[in-house]
Amino acid sequence: MDQPARESSPTIGDLGETAVLGRILPRLEDGRAALVGAGDDAAVVAAADGRFVVTTDLMVHGPDFRLAWSSPHDLGWKAAATNLTDVAAMGARPTALVVAIAAPPSMPVSVLEGIADGLRDGLAALAPGAGVVGGDLSASSVLTIAVTAFGDLEGRAPVLRSGARPGDVLAHAGARGDAARGLALLFAQARDAAGEPDPELAEALRARHPHLVGAQLAPSPPVAAGVLAARAGATAMLDVSDGLARDARRLAEASGVALDFHGSAFGDDPMTALAGAEDHGLLATFPAGAVPPEPFQVVGSVVAGGGGAAVRAGLLTLDGEPVDTGGWDPYSGWDGIAG
Repeated sequence: MDQPARESSPTIGDLGETAVLGRILPRLEDGRAALVGAGDDAAVVAAADGRFVVTTDLMVHGPDFRLAWSSPHDLGWKAAATNLTDVAAMGARPTALVVAIAAPPSMPVSVLEGIADGLRDGLAALAPGAGVVGGDLSASSVLTIAVTAFGDLEGRAPVLRSGARPGDVLAHAGARGDAARGLALLFAQARDAAGEPDPELAEALRARHPHLVGAQLAPSPPVAAGVLAARAGATAMLDVSDGLARDARRLAEASGVALDFHGSAFGDDPMTALAGAEDHGLLATFPAGAVPPEPFQVVGSVVAGGGGAAVRAGLLTLDGEPVDTGGWDPYSGWDGIAG
């Protein structure tokens, strides 16, 4: 496993759990919704109308990130971002995170401090007022970060994947394919002669392509747009994490409709925009004739899924021509897309 240099930081094993927590927790904030924060057996988080949204996500060294490419700060930021968008996709306001980390005892404690700083900064930038209210530490040969996120619906009904209707406007907020382009650059230009991830090459590549590489390593999704969409009457919504086309198909199947993308919305590389994963944008549908709130942009329309050969529930088309879903699957990797 490629790990950062030992630096002058003591290792996690040198300090032990209590001392490590003593160095991490002061770097984090509980957030405004915490009635009882980190330090007790469990946190108590306010739920104004008696309901809350909850989601969880896992990041594992190897399939999800490479320490040679991602800084600890990147990892904390991305761990926050990937969970915050799931909360936002329900039309909820993120309120709190619970974070569990399993790491090798030989890892410098500065790595965990960097992850904590990334979590704190990601929350401050993407979901002001939300905080980390607890978690756990454990030992493992592979660095693993598990985050559970909570959100407040603020009295609104949740926005589900299953509410899209024929005639609705299809809109998207966030990047389209940038994270995939950044990952392609890393694999093409940030590996050594043996094919292993190289931190110096990655740093130089990020300096040349900060937007694309940053979109992969530390994405900045439009978390606040979830509440805006809900307030504007979104009929369906989901987080785009596995590729726009793959996730759009999930929305279409849940709603029993078909979706037609407008090629003009995707620039000169629509295939990467549709297949590329990990942008963590939001895909939503709005009633016919509605003008989606910024930063949403219209990217297509909802059509009837009649079950026939030409148009069926879950079918995706680009300017009327069928496309395969492609995208990311954790067990088979990135599949690309075909027209």
